[in-house]
Amino acid sequence: MKLKGFGIFAVGTLFGLEGIKLLSSKEAKKLYTHCTAGFLRAKDSVLDQVTTLQENCSDIYEEAKAINAQRLEKEEDAEE
Repeated sequence: MKLKGFGIFAVGTLFGLEGIKLLSSKEAKKLYTHCTAGFLRAKDSVLDQVTTLQENCSDIYEEAKAINAQRLEKEEDAEE
């Protein structure tokens, strides 16, 4: 039973070492680089959309303030 446990440990260690070699290979690094570039492009796209949304919200807010100012003027004129 002890020999079986040692065998499993040895196989796991060997598999782990080979996995590290595989993950640090040139092909893997190239894949990581392409994935990172894709995420950066996606981030830029999202930031552009957020900027557009913020600008639209600012416009809506200013128009709403103008509408409320006009209503207040009408109410004040009606009271006089």
